[in-house]
Amino acid sequence: MPRYDFSAQRLFLDTPLMTGSLCELDRNQANYLLNVLRLKDGSGVLVFNGRDGEWQTRVVVEGRKKAHLECIEQARAQTAAGDLVYLFAPLKQARLDYMIQKAVEMGASHIVPVLTQYTQVRKVNAERMRSNAIEAAEQCGVLSIPTFAEPADLATAIDALESDRTIIFCDEGEASQNPLPALQAIERGPLAVLIGPEGGFSEDERTMLRERANVVPIPLGPRVLRADTAAVAALALVQAVLGDWK
Repeated sequence: MPRYDFSAQRLFLDTPLMTGSLCELDRNQANYLLNVLRLKDGSGVLVFNGRDGEWQTRVVVEGRKKAHLECIEQARAQTAAGDLVYLFAPLKQARLDYMIQKAVEMGASHIVPVLTQYTQVRKVNAERMRSNAIEAAEQCGVLSIPTFAEPADLATAIDALESDRTIIFCDEGEASQNPLPALQAIERGPLAVLIGPEGGFSEDERTMLRERANVVPIPLGPRVLRADTAAVAALALVQAVLGDWK
């Protein structure tokens, strides 16, 4: 991967991008660029929409609190989104924010909140999750924004996945401490990663998962991990062994 210019200001805009197009900014975006970053007329901003690649734009100031961006040229072509589904039991807000940001950074393409027996948080703020995903993508040079599913109980969420998608189930009850042999035995194909709640999966849930042909249980080492830490560890392992890190 070529070195990315992390000093460049990046903004996600859900609008078509092409040479000469004018991108309207809402009040908050304009205020951020003009009054927080103190950008001037003609300043450069990188813009992406998840469809048309990344574009170099220039700021056109219309007033102290109003501006738009003019597309100059494409900086990067759109790359294909990954194909990694991330299923997780919701957490309290600050840790959920962190988890969503890290899932985006680690290449999750579809994010599914699942409700398990021991899930402590039963409701999620979909708009806040998407905002955190966009923020992570803006800061890390990601070109695609993941899609989000509505919260569903564990069995329903598993049933909704394609039959050929392997579900990597992070099981604290695994006798082994080494996840690599199980991951290395998986044939390449569509993948999903499933992380449980702080209290772990119930025995009924573990039995249900282990009875499915396309579910592979893995441990996450000798230490007990918090759910948000387990998410980062599991996604890193999967991307290193089976994903786009190779």
